[in-house]
Amino acid sequence: MKVVAYIRVSTKGQGDSGLGLEAQRDYITRAAEQNGWEIVGEFVDVVSGKLAIEDRPEGAKALALCKEQNAQLVVAKLDRLSRDVHHIAGLMKTTKFKVATMPQAQTFELHLYAALAQQEREFIATRTKEALASLQNRADAGDAVAVQKVKNRSDALAKGRAVADITVANDQRMKNVNAHQAAIKPHLESCLYNKVNTLQSVADCLNGKGLRTARGSAFTPTAVRRLMLAFNVSF
Repeated sequence: MKVVAYIRVSTKGQGDSGLGLEAQRDYITRAAEQNGWEIVGEFVDVVSGKLAIEDRPEGAKALALCKEQNAQLVVAKLDRLSRDVHHIAGLMKTTKFKVATMPQAQTFELHLYAALAQQEREFIATRTKEALASLQNRADAGDAVAVQKVKNRSDALAKGRAVADITVANDQRMKNVNAHQAAIKPHLESCLYNKVNTLQSVADCLNGKGLRTARGSAFTPTAVRRLMLAFNVSF
């Protein structure tokens, strides 16, 4: 049986580090070996499970390949498809799929498991909300322990938001650097084509064209070396 592997991680950090990604790939690979499945493609999304798989960039490609190859979709765990039972039920109408951790499970069993998992998440969310409300009430009444717990939670949330803001800022900075480098590349190649053969001469060539580094500075031999390494070019 042909299968298309689909892997999803929720954050860019997980995608970059491989945390979660390699574990999912291992589940799928082992299930394929044990069940005689032929993996004809693999797609990886770094996206929230709140989106239906057909609305995810790589998820849509995975579904298209399943149709093209007459293959089944395979995921490591059911929540990699979705945490929403309605999304999973909708997918069942159009695409056959397997779950590596439950390779023998049939459609009805998977639907039931998804419904139970969603119900459990809703119970946990409700219990958490009620516990936080109770904690806040005790804090408002002057309970010193509760006050400290509320403060600790608030500090942790603020720290999490700060980390998220830094991550977004760093991502944008890298996009800007990449865009700047892409714009500089043809000029760098032009300088190299003109037989310059030292880092200083390349810097002089770029500066002579009125170009500047991503930080707005004149090019130096060190800046040129970094640029050439980024493009994997040499004299």
